[in-house]
Amino acid sequence: MPNPAQGCFDCPVETTLHVISGRWKTVVLFHLFDGTKRFSELLRAMGGITQKMLTQQLREMERDGVVRRRVYPQVPPKVEYSLTSLGHSLKPVVEAMSRWGLRHNQVTARQRSRRMPHRVEVPAEARPALSVRRG
Repeated sequence: MPNPAQGCFDCPVETTLHVISGRWKTVVLFHLFDGTKRFSELLRAMGGITQKMLTQQLREMERDGVVRRRVYPQVPPKVEYSLTSLGHSLKPVVEAMSRWGLRHNQVTARQRSRRMPHRVEVPAEARPALSVRRG
């Protein structure tokens, strides 16, 4: 049985999902494809993520060899994040996911529009009067 804690998976797709899964990891990758970023730059670019969550995602990505963290010995501390060569190798994967997501959104939007009848507003004077039955 594979042990996820040790990074041992029988299926390469499972390995890939383990490395990039998480609500924010692919978003972090997207921003780091453009180059090195400071923590505060990533935080600003990724609206909706908390400092704690960004720190957690970056630590996991660093542990998995996808992100490099560089700390400069100065006050205040300066920390930069960049992709390793392994991280850069995920670019075609993320781009393929993006293309698939766009196609999926288009297909499901078309399917929803076919299933949902178009609502036509009927003028009040054209509506039948409601009768109340008393029994």
